[in-house]
Amino acid sequence: MCRWLAYTGEPLKPSEIILNSQHSLVAQSLNSELGVETVNGDGFGIGWYPEDPSHGNIPALYHSIEPAWNDENLRELTGAIASPLFFAHVRAAAGPPIQQTNCHPFRYENWLFMHNGFLDGFSEMKRDLAFAVDPSLYPLIHGTTDTEVLFYLALTLGLRDDPVAGLSRAVQMVEKVGHEKGISFPMQGTVAVSDGHTLWAFRYSTSHNTRSLFHSVAVPELRELYPDAERLQIFGDKAKVVVSEPFSDLPGTFVEVPESTVAILDDSGYHHEPFMEAVAV
Repeated sequence: MCRWLAYTGEPLKPSEIILNSQHSLVAQSLNSELGVETVNGDGFGIGWYPEDPSHGNIPALYHSIEPAWNDENLRELTGAIASPLFFAHVRAAAGPPIQQTNCHPFRYENWLFMHNGFLDGFSEMKRDLAFAVDPSLYPLIHGTTDTEVLFYLALTLGLRDDPVAGLSRAVQMVEKVGHEKGISFPMQGTVAVSDGHTLWAFRYSTSHNTRSLFHSVAVPELRELYPDAERLQIFGDKAKVVVSEPFSDLPGTFVEVPESTVAILDDSGYHHEPFMEAVAV
């Protein structure tokens, strides 16, 4: 469906991994080796938190319906800013139209959200899911994607208090509504969520055959493993990247996130937890 990456750590120019890495996100938009679609050219987006925390914690967004490889503004912007936490997403539209309001990531206050995958049978479920969104949040849904509805449904069900439980409740509702309508496997995808401090990366599908998801290992470990790798010097000790597919061929650089798992990454490191354990809707 799409390809995405998320970075957290010391402030970094997004161009270093969106454009300049071996298998950068822009390269994946042209030739995705692990994706269902080889080409992801139906728009893109980036969201980034301020380098200086005194400027607040509200992320900025840039969306375009241009293919990522064809947008000069993307190169200018990602080479001019630095951020301690940013998202980037290239889209392969599977139904909803190609328009800026359908480009990921999505933002609410200090939260960013993006998704690779789909809600199967979304057109049949859309009314029930949208009506379950809190009335105060519903007017903020500007696009037509299943991802944006999932985001606001998760916000309604407690994402801001507990992102793992909130998204779990939202996915459980998607599956409940889908099954009621005869849809066997309503949920598919990987999801990234951040409040500007912590990054949560989810891998889950009803069929338990989910899109690929990886994250990098600790940079100090990589420097010990590859002392002559000059490119590692651009990353600080706290740097971590979550990706739909690895952007480096160096063995041992990335760890695959298991099925039905959330990877939680912050300045202290990373750990995995089971996702979609029993949570009441």
